[in-house]
Amino acid sequence: MIVSDGSKGLENALEIIYPRVLHQRCWRHKIGECVEEAKRIYQAKNKKEAVKIYWEWAKKWREKVPKAVNCLEKDLGKLLYFYKFPRAHWKHIRTTNILERAFREVRRRVRPISCFTNPESCERVIHGVISNLI
Repeated sequence: MIVSDGSKGLENALEIIYPRVLHQRCWRHKIGECVEEAKRIYQAKNKKEAVKIYWEWAKKWREKVPKAVNCLEKDLGKLLYFYKFPRAHWKHIRTTNILERAFREVRRRVRPISCFTNPESCERVIHGVISNLI
């Protein structure tokens, strides 16, 4: 078996040189193209443009990955709420990444501490970690 990213030249060569070998397509590259194009939706300069880009993306991908298209379509309005806020905040509020990173860092810092003397001491550690991340 040969695994490739779907390069047309390579696919043509494989058919000629190794016609009996299984040719596995790379899932990451296949899905990656869909995801990369979907990024254009939330990178649009405003909500109106984002909706327009979504419908173009959906038209292209609906047949290939209908579940992904339906998933975005179902919550498109909620996915675009971040456009109601100042542009400077968009990157931080369109995903939960900043929260997830904060929780990981809190866990990393709190685990080595076997016990806290009181709830306030735990809160101080958590506050300190989160304050440094934001």
